Amino acid sequence: MKKCILFFAFLITVVSFGQQKRDLKLNKDTNLIEVVYYHDNGVVSQTGTYTADGKLQGEWLSFDTAGKKIVSGNYDNGKKVGKWFYYTNETVKEVDYSNNAIANLKESEIQ
Repeated sequence: MKKCILFFAFLITVVSFGQQKRDLKLNKDTNLIEVVYYHDNGVVSQTGTYTADGKLQGEWLSFDTAGKKIVSGNYDNGKKVGKWFYYTNETVKEVDYSNNAIANLKESEIQ
């Protein structure tokens, strides 16, 4: 049952991103699929990599429609790990993930 739910969640993610323009490329050195998603205006929306079985892996970056970075973080085998950074005009939220759950949160103002 758990695998069915995870597959369904993955399918929804793929379908939602499937509507966006994207570029895919297999990196033969890492055996990861590198992907770049684009906003409707042609600006990069997200960059990152997938494993061959479709799990998010490594660094992922998200950008707003003007190209400004709004999120940076890492995945390990489909799970959020380590420090993630969420940027707004006024603040940076630093979120530490452990076991795919928030372990710590720190917010600071942008100088």
